Amino acid sequence: MLKIAVCVSGGGTNLQAIIDAVENGTITNTEISVVISNNKNAYALERAEKHGIEGICISPKEYESRAEFNQAFLEKINSYEVDLVVLAGFLVVIPPEMIATYRNRIINVHPSLIPSFCGTGFYGLKVHEGVLERGVKVTGATVHFVDEGTDTGPIIFQKAVAVENGDTPEVLQRRVMEQAEWMILPKAIDAIANGRVSIVDGHAVVTE
Repeated sequence: MLKIAVCVSGGGTNLQAIIDAVENGTITNTEISVVISNNKNAYALERAEKHGIEGICISPKEYESRAEFNQAFLEKINSYEVDLVVLAGFLVVIPPEMIATYRNRIINVHPSLIPSFCGTGFYGLKVHEGVLERGVKVTGATVHFVDEGTDTGPIIFQKAVAVENGDTPEVLQRRVMEQAEWMILPKAIDAIANGRVSIVDGHAVVTE
């Protein structure tokens, strides 16, 4: 059984997609051990509570230094003895010591087709604003392992989504969620839970 921690900052729509997929059997061999938010008012914590999942808040604002937060965050994750950490809209930089401890055991969903519209400064609506400003015709989402870079780790799954005339950043964000993020994030968790993802020469290889 794959034990996962899901880290969130806001509404938790990707969290909900994971919860639904576990409950309906789309994700197998997996249990959500804890939901962690850096924002005590995140609706994601209510989603966790409704489904009987422990939810906790740990915020950099509660610590005098980032180093203290990083240490506390890592200790908290360790205390749940999880096999996989899932970043589902988590707007906190993962500390290097945590990446080292959980090498190839942290995944993130990013709302673009990496390597486009990713890296420092590209998060949330800023990604979709960038897509529309550039005038690209196809965007999408990527699930990848987390390494020391920003959106640079091995890619597990990508799914393309059409950009349509008249899109606003908000409309495009919703379409990317519905047509890509909520599909490939559960798919990636299920593949990992069932031993179908391996790292070969720095790339993620998925077997069916």
